[in-house]
Amino acid sequence: MMAFAAVLQLLIALAFLSIPLIRHRYGPDAQAAAEAELARQGIPGSVLAENKLRFDAGGHETAVPAAVALVMAALAVLNLAGDEWGRTLSWIFQPIVLLGNALILYSQLTAATSVQAAFKRKGDPMLARIDVPAFLSAAERAFPSWVFPGMQNVRHAVAFGGSALVILALIIA
Repeated sequence: MMAFAAVLQLLIALAFLSIPLIRHRYGPDAQAAAEAELARQGIPGSVLAENKLRFDAGGHETAVPAAVALVMAALAVLNLAGDEWGRTLSWIFQPIVLLGNALILYSQLTAATSVQAAFKRKGDPMLARIDVPAFLSAAERAFPSWVFPGMQNVRHAVAFGGSALVILALIIA
């Protein structure tokens, strides 16, 4: 049963690695599309950098998914080796991955509202003029059609379903 859990953990690791890989490959295009949309709205593209909005694989967009992938891979190795630490640490980290992915999904579903609220808090009249849904849609359209919603949904299914099945395997084992 723990070998099954280990395979799922490796799949989860790959799912999380897909985030920075896709953002690294297509993020610059998304950044350019977002800046072009801002220009269309009469807003300088520099507001993105000034407000730390990026579509590439920099910062936490790489560090967090890579860390999750590393932890999942390490747990898989421990579980494949039959090391009891793998089971113990899986009980700790698998629910964290499940909850963390729920937060990722929530942030994706509320992106426009969250960005609008963040811009409003800044009190900058230029930011208040931005049509955030159009700006985010322009960035999203720069990614290949297989990324949104396809790859995104597959990643969520692997993270949610895989985590739930790992927890079930831990209960049964």
